[in-house]
Amino acid sequence: MASPRRARHSGPPDGGWGWMIVAGCFLVTICTRAVTRCISIFFVEFQAYFGQDYARTAWIHSIVDCATMLCAPLGSLISNHVSCQVGIMLGGLLASTGLILSSFATSLEHLYLSLGVLTGLGFALCYSPAIAMVGKYFNKRKALAYGIAMSGSGIGTFILAPVVQLLIEQFSWRGALLILGGFVLNLCVCGALMRPISLKEDCRTAPELLEQNYVPETEKQDLNQMSICSPLIKLWPHECLCYCSWKEYDFLLMPGFMVLAVSILFMAYGCSPLFVYLVPYALSVGVSHHQAAFLMSILGVIDIIGNITFGWLTDRRCLKKHRYFCYLFAVGMDGLCCLFLPVLQSFPLLVPFSFTFGYFDGAYVTLIPVMTADVVGTSLLSSALGVVYFLHAIPYLVSPPVAGWLVDTTGSYTASFLLCGFSMIFSSALLCFARLAKKIKRTRLQSLTGNSALKQHIWTNGAIAYSVTAELDQRDLEVLAVDTNSYSNSPDGHKH
Repeated sequence: MASPRRARHSGPPDGGWGWMIVAGCFLVTICTRAVTRCISIFFVEFQAYFGQDYARTAWIHSIVDCATMLCAPLGSLISNHVSCQVGIMLGGLLASTGLILSSFATSLEHLYLSLGVLTGLGFALCYSPAIAMVGKYFNKRKALAYGIAMSGSGIGTFILAPVVQLLIEQFSWRGALLILGGFVLNLCVCGALMRPISLKEDCRTAPELLEQNYVPETEKQDLNQMSICSPLIKLWPHECLCYCSWKEYDFLLMPGFMVLAVSILFMAYGCSPLFVYLVPYALSVGVSHHQAAFLMSILGVIDIIGNITFGWLTDRRCLKKHRYFCYLFAVGMDGLCCLFLPVLQSFPLLVPFSFTFGYFDGAYVTLIPVMTADVVGTSLLSSALGVVYFLHAIPYLVSPPVAGWLVDTTGSYTASFLLCGFSMIFSSALLCFARLAKKIKRTRLQSLTGNSALKQHIWTNGAIAYSVTAELDQRDLEVLAVDTNSYSNSPDGHKH
């Protein structure tokens, strides 16, 4: 079977078919994240039909959410080695099959496997590859494109929630799941929209990889030999030579990605319980059922506004250089909202909370793929997003039960919300300290480049400079390259 023809570009086109990719990703987030949120509408029906308690029934939602994030690297793997189109279509078939089989369930265990594992696996094969494709098509307007694409979760929830409730009333929960199974098949259509694209960054040859400071020294020698001695390389005119496909997860050793990964764990732990316990908390302080449900509606709608407006704002020239700190600010603001939540004990006070938390939740969700792309680059974005969403899995699975245990133990929601708030603030502070440390290190390296003691440890190999004193980033390497050129051109072999 011939591989799909790839459009070749020197850089992301920032438009054209890219807007169809955004539309496809928008539909993918509706069919995956919005449908996952709507599964909670079935809880009362499942509990009444199977005669089980809330704790056992709640595991259905936890399993499908966890499976979606836990299997995200598998989706990236299929997308990288087969194609994004095949991965999303396969995921759509699996998710639809899981929902259809769930309509014939005879026990909760059946639902754990069909609705939880099988549907969650299908969603995993679709979610991260679709998001990664947006990053390949956009650079200058990347944040805006992600804002539009990720808003499908909020818009889908806002539309699907009443529709699903109506379907349950008209056709019972079995009929509603069957219809949802047919709806999720639209993921196959979304997959067909994901036209592959080859960027210059994806087409690096072996000598070019030597310039990447994360390639080990011994492997640089191997690549030099391969680029010089292997005539077979020239026999592949239509394909780019990649440095061993199994090296696509080299970014895991990047210090910047390690810090981002740890911060994602704390951020995911802090944000998850609030969506589960906001309505119960509102009911516990005397808010009516209708008003408590309205708080969630406000949060969902404002989440959409946060997706789009924050994406547009961070694409402006004045803020584009500071997207890193915009992300920190959004996560930190959500953490502060959680800290103040225990003292908000009336509906008029909870409404501003829903507005604020919803907006900044949508804001940082939009910037997660942008931040990841800034750290690892566009060529590794699909694999990196798979790992990032994989890191969401354990906090999503663990944090709601832990928060529930704290409520049962203390008799109030205060400890749960404080833990969520401090977790998100720690996530923001960790990234802030990492950026400050990197800036201090860069300043020291720039000062050391003027020190002759450092230059004695530099030698050249062609046009590339190596140093045993430190592992330098790309900007430092360029500065050293200028110095070493002067060194090699001097008559006596010494730099004056």
